[in-house]
Amino acid sequence: MKLKFKKQAYQTHAVDAVADCFAGQPRREGLNYRLDPGRAVDAGGQVVTPLETVGFKNADLALTPGQMLENIHAVQRRQNLPLSAALVKTKVCDINLDVEMETGTGKTYCYVKSMFELNARFGWSKFIVVVPSIAIREGVFKSLEITAEHFLDEYKKRARFFIYNSKQLHNLESFSSDAGINVMVINVQAFNATGKDARRIYEELDDFQSRRPIDVISANRPILFLDEPQKMEGGKTLDSLANFKPLAVLRYSATHKTTHNKIHRLDALDAYNQKLVKKIAVRGISVKGLTGTNAYLYLESIEVSTAAPVARVELEIKQNNGIKRVLRKLSRNDNLFDLSGDLEQYRGFVVSDINALTNAVTFTNGHALVAGEATGDVSESALRRIQIREAVKAHFEKEQALFAQGIKVLSLFFIDAVSKYRSYSDAGEQPGEYAQMFEEEYKLQLADVQTLDDTPYNRYLKGIATTQTHNGYFSIDKKTRRMVDPETGKKSLEADDVDAYDLILKDKERLLSFDEPVRFIFSHSALREGWDNPNVFVICTLKHSDNTVSRRQEVGRGLRLSVNQHGDRMDNPATVHQINVLTVVASESYKDFVTALQRDISEGLSERPREANESYFTGKVLKTAAGDVEVTPSLAKQIYKYLLKNDYTDDKDRIADAYHEAKKEGTLAALPPELVAHADAVFALIDSVFSDAKLPLPEDDRKAKTNPLNANFEKAEFKALWSRINRKAAYTVEFETPELVTKCVRALEAELKVSPMQYTVVAGEQADTATYDGMRQGESFKVTESTTDFHRASAHSAVKYDLIGRLAAETQLTRATVARVLQGINKAVFSQYRTNPEDFMQKAARLMNEQKATVIVEHIAYDPTGDAYDMDIFTQDKPSGDFSKAVKANHHIYDYVFTDSKNERDFVRELDTSTEVVVYAKLPRGFFIPTPVGNYNPDWAIAFQEGKVKHVYFVAETKGSMSSMDLRKIEEGKIECARKFFAKITSDQVKYDVVDGYGKLMELVA
Repeated sequence: MKLKFKKQAYQTHAVDAVADCFAGQPRREGLNYRLDPGRAVDAGGQVVTPLETVGFKNADLALTPGQMLENIHAVQRRQNLPLSAALVKTKVCDINLDVEMETGTGKTYCYVKSMFELNARFGWSKFIVVVPSIAIREGVFKSLEITAEHFLDEYKKRARFFIYNSKQLHNLESFSSDAGINVMVINVQAFNATGKDARRIYEELDDFQSRRPIDVISANRPILFLDEPQKMEGGKTLDSLANFKPLAVLRYSATHKTTHNKIHRLDALDAYNQKLVKKIAVRGISVKGLTGTNAYLYLESIEVSTAAPVARVELEIKQNNGIKRVLRKLSRNDNLFDLSGDLEQYRGFVVSDINALTNAVTFTNGHALVAGEATGDVSESALRRIQIREAVKAHFEKEQALFAQGIKVLSLFFIDAVSKYRSYSDAGEQPGEYAQMFEEEYKLQLADVQTLDDTPYNRYLKGIATTQTHNGYFSIDKKTRRMVDPETGKKSLEADDVDAYDLILKDKERLLSFDEPVRFIFSHSALREGWDNPNVFVICTLKHSDNTVSRRQEVGRGLRLSVNQHGDRMDNPATVHQINVLTVVASESYKDFVTALQRDISEGLSERPREANESYFTGKVLKTAAGDVEVTPSLAKQIYKYLLKNDYTDDKDRIADAYHEAKKEGTLAALPPELVAHADAVFALIDSVFSDAKLPLPEDDRKAKTNPLNANFEKAEFKALWSRINRKAAYTVEFETPELVTKCVRALEAELKVSPMQYTVVAGEQADTATYDGMRQGESFKVTESTTDFHRASAHSAVKYDLIGRLAAETQLTRATVARVLQGINKAVFSQYRTNPEDFMQKAARLMNEQKATVIVEHIAYDPTGDAYDMDIFTQDKPSGDFSKAVKANHHIYDYVFTDSKNERDFVRELDTSTEVVVYAKLPRGFFIPTPVGNYNPDWAIAFQEGKVKHVYFVAETKGSMSSMDLRKIEEGKIECARKFFAKITSDQVKYDVVDGYGKLMELVA
């Protein structure tokens, strides 16, 4: 199986941020230079001069420091990042750019693509990736391998890449003499350590024609990409990096320690809110002391069905061959003393209540347990067994939901000693303690899950032997071929074992296939950095959580979005966080783990603004449909007063919980008239201010219970409704080019307003006293004043633009159609192109795309395909959730309804008490209508009593506001497509519309 890659907007933004910092740099292919051939000695001891060869180095930076800073400011403004006061220079290089990207969002992909983009725009071709460890080095090399075809398709070029090895110096010769894109990957130990191999980079070597490798490398003026720079900030490392004589240094990390010129930010909060990483759920396990008793009890979970809830409890039971710990399902009034075989410690333990909402069991003697709590004699071994059991259980729950979608589920166990997984003796290889526990718990869970039905999933389970479904990935002793604990450095908890990482990476794609029986993986915690398999859905660390590994690192190995059997990423915005949920089985309580995780994330967001005041808002950019709007002091005051008036900030100008609650419920106060036109952008700006309430709250995985279907699902009215709306259809769009051209011309003439290029004049004078250090650091002059103005005349530039080609690529229209549009607009509008070409192309492409979408929606036609959605769609996802956040329903097809807002909750309550409604359903995410602007999933299907209303069957979309101004363009487009879809596939009995509540619904059906 091969992983597939596709262009994603958020990654393109990261790449553009880098390339745009160098805007105005002339495009020049690699400059020729005489490559030092060195000196060689022949067999007779005579010095022989090798033939001269030509090298190709990166062209020098043509931009002045002022131009670079202006470019950086432009990039920072469009992301509302703090503006850099100056270019931050270091002993390594004068140009230092920081890119912040959360783990799991494709950081490596982005910097590799940036190399191709820098080559395409400016001709630079020599790049070096510097990494802090063997694990990351091997991972980067693997990424270069698996993305090669993808970038070949996009850029029509293939990069040549290699890992630096002091014994394979011929690669440096090719690195210098090759005119194409060349990438060298090097780990920091190869040039800043004291070992013999590390020193070779600085020595004149006989086997390298008496040349120093570092001189051959630095002659290329490479651009350095530092991966995880916070781990490479020692003075010795920085001194060593300066020897590479880099043209520029780009630093990529999720957690920068030292900030330079930050040009892009995609932090943990952004990644979660944009659904670019998995959602996190936690199964906490804690030991609780019950006073006055030593009775062992472990409450695993509470199960809900159409009958009364039952509790899954592990307790000790006296059997013929001794006392054993056994999992039992308990109901109300069960007496543990009787069930245990009259064990005295359970006297008085009679179940008095099982509460599915609070996830708790109480006993008549006053004791209580919450799911995940253990009490009594809980040894280290008992705790690890509970963790393994919970991980296996979580694995099966996910597998049952995802198998039908072609997604292989993997679970990852980290342990601290190989002997706990494999032990070796004279008798040979034996499973260790944890491997034995795993196989016992796996067989018990398998018996619970497997049924006698001949289903694909049951056949899949039967085809996998218990001993074959788990495997260990550890270091291998080269002599004995036995698994051993990896060696770690004195200051590191990561292993330097290349073979172990090679095995992990080599098996990355194979593990994603159903043909590979391994689903459970045991690995050493020192090899943690090597694991980034996208289909890891369960992580279980079988050791005490300590301060050496943060909770953020613990979850980091499983954050990537999963892929199916075709290698496609499961990133559909409608279902991404239903499918992609990472469960962490912790050896501490849910509360303790989540508190520590949120603390880690909060510390990583330290550079986010915390105060929502006028000074923060002033000068920021509002990204609106009509283009960028700068926040003036007047607008900033309006935003600040709006927050203050509605108690959305506290006394310290921090965003209050009231704001987040109102936004979640769709009840935000109306904006003042001056801000209404930019509502989305204003709220996005407010949301950029950090508050603890914005931290993603991991779910309590134990509270997610299966939501059972009830008798309403079998009602004839629901089946009749479903049979009328379940048909699938494909769409076609036919329109005439002149119509599109006319619409585009009108839109461009009415709305295209190009921002003139901005420049800043900075005046200064020499300091009264000048020092050598001050001169070197650029501090011998001080700024006395700066003035910003706009350049409205023609922007004469050395950069040549393909205007028609760029617009054709951005709009997916032919060059001929684009040319007709440009010919149609009046000269005054077109003359703006000379003022600011980049802004002209960006805004023109957006306006033309909007018109294209409008024409497509106007001319779309649906035709039934003959296929239909099966009723299994309501059960295949195993719908589950935290019942304490749901509405108990009577007319719904499930017992509980999970809603997204207060408006939806009110709607459900009124549907449920209505005498006109027979049955209704919240439509599953898998039910969607294809549209040109993305798949659309309606909210509700409702069946009314015949004779009481005009339209017996209704498909509803609920919105907090009925004003089309409040619906985004894309949402409007989807709704219009849905109207045409239902008009085509259904009769007059079925009506589709948008409603803001039950009252509007009754108006439409009456």
